[in-house]
Amino acid sequence: MNILGLSAFYHDSAAALISNGEIIAAAQEERFTRIKHDCSFPENSISYCLKEAKLNFNQIDYIAFYDKPFLKFERLLETYMAFAPKGFRSFSKALPLWVKEKLFQKKLILDEFKKHYPEHNWEEKILFTEHHHSHAASAFYPSPFNEALVLTMDGVGEWATTSAAIANGNSVEIFKEIHFPHSIGLFYSAMTYFCGFKVNSGEYKLMGLAPYGKPKYAQLIKENLIDIKEDGSFRLNMKYFDYCTGLKMTSKHFDRLFNLPARNPEAEMTQAYMDIAASAQQVTEEVVLKLAKNLLKETGMKNLCLAGGVALNCVANGKLLREIPDINLWIQPAAGDAGGALGSALATHYYFLDQKREPPKNKKDAMKGSLFGPQYSQHEIEKTLKKLGANFTTLPEEKMLEQTARALSEEKAIGWFQGRMEFGPRALGARSILADPRSPETQKNLNLKIKFRESFRPFAPSILEEHTSDFFDFKTPSPYMLLVGEVKKEKRKALSEKEENLFGLEKLHLKRSEVPAVTHVDYSARVQTVNQETHPLYYKLIKNFEEITGCPLLVNTSFNVRGEPIVCTPEDAFQCFMGTNLDLLVIGNCVLEKSEQPAKLRGNYHSQFKKD
Repeated sequence: MNILGLSAFYHDSAAALISNGEIIAAAQEERFTRIKHDCSFPENSISYCLKEAKLNFNQIDYIAFYDKPFLKFERLLETYMAFAPKGFRSFSKALPLWVKEKLFQKKLILDEFKKHYPEHNWEEKILFTEHHHSHAASAFYPSPFNEALVLTMDGVGEWATTSAAIANGNSVEIFKEIHFPHSIGLFYSAMTYFCGFKVNSGEYKLMGLAPYGKPKYAQLIKENLIDIKEDGSFRLNMKYFDYCTGLKMTSKHFDRLFNLPARNPEAEMTQAYMDIAASAQQVTEEVVLKLAKNLLKETGMKNLCLAGGVALNCVANGKLLREIPDINLWIQPAAGDAGGALGSALATHYYFLDQKREPPKNKKDAMKGSLFGPQYSQHEIEKTLKKLGANFTTLPEEKMLEQTARALSEEKAIGWFQGRMEFGPRALGARSILADPRSPETQKNLNLKIKFRESFRPFAPSILEEHTSDFFDFKTPSPYMLLVGEVKKEKRKALSEKEENLFGLEKLHLKRSEVPAVTHVDYSARVQTVNQETHPLYYKLIKNFEEITGCPLLVNTSFNVRGEPIVCTPEDAFQCFMGTNLDLLVIGNCVLEKSEQPAKLRGNYHSQFKKD
């Protein structure tokens, strides 16, 4: 049974292909088109999935779409009717698009397939799953659990913004929902917008900014913006939000409450916005924690799965583990809308077709490191590099790893391109920029000279799994970089009284630990644990670095610049290498030194991409 899952037409379009319940391939459309968060029909992702699975469309049994357009349209109409006559301007803008495209998405999808493959009867193959059911399916079915509570939190699906499901065997049944316009995801997005970042893109920036502030507005927020009940359910005061009927996230009353305007995206980051970020993060953590605690108590479950965009808030995830130590937690690495493509395919296989589910053995999940994207042979890599005019050396694997680790120990920044591309928003050691975590200069250099992004943004450590508890305060594996832990006290550096009293971005360049490049200003780190079974080559590289330096971790950030999707092809990697201050590119067994590349191949690369 071969099932193709799709998400499209909102943001982060993607395709995923499963065969008899096994995940074969999955990729986001942005990686192929080079348009960040591309929402178009994922024709490139579909072509890739079929190619990887060695299938043609005759062999596809079902196509599953990740939400139900008619229910979304119902929500649009009912929302505008509830708020009428307010919001007519945004309604008049939205309605033609819905009537032309979104309302008739089934026809649009069928037309796309008929355009490329007209000989098939697609009408009989296409199914639609509800948005939150897709998310819940993506979280439970690949998890290592026989049964679990599944908590989904995002902006909005059709109506649901937060949902709880009981999952057992092949069944995922949603039993509680919070409905639009009351949304913890949209609350966080509104705060993201107000602090000058882009909605559906910049939420992780707000999370990274929060430790520079103090949550001094948290009580003000709870008294005016959001009413949080003891069980974690909540209601937003829509007087302060404008996303129902307006063309922006917050209203004039929001500005008055904080005595601030929404920040211009490129304006100076002042302490007030840092404090708002800290307050928004604290309130979000309170909602997530109360919801999880209450639902676990109500259901008697010990296993918890998370999905939806809010599940990418790794600070809140880390707090869940600390505050509820007896739970087993698993989070879908492609927790946002791209993961809905995978969820819709899995829901079709197990729930709709009632196929038996066997959980992965040895308590391992079925995501295989989330390495489901394209890969390139050594021959393909060398052919591409020659065509581009690059100068490179091809080394045996052992020599390549040794030379790369040596360069990292010399504080060189390296583009690392190996194996299958990651599915989801995190680079996990396949399409990564790597650096030495021991250097106090690494964070500043990577942000300003290579990533061309805001100086406050933190970087994550990739650590050998067996050394996790040597550096960080948790023992739980975190292969998908979705948990934040604290750097252990014995690894921290004592700060002077003057340093302790610094505010905001003044804290940025203090050396706080033995691994300052991955230690955030609050001594936290977003940890990726690496094991030999899932990621053998990346594991060997970190092991080589440990043998040279005694340090079993590396800085790992995504291989791209600000506003650019993560690199997908060898050509993407080379262009990014030549357009930044990366010192080395290691792609397959090929090693490229920046100093040896033709000067004519360098360019003003980062200006090609719209700032996110």
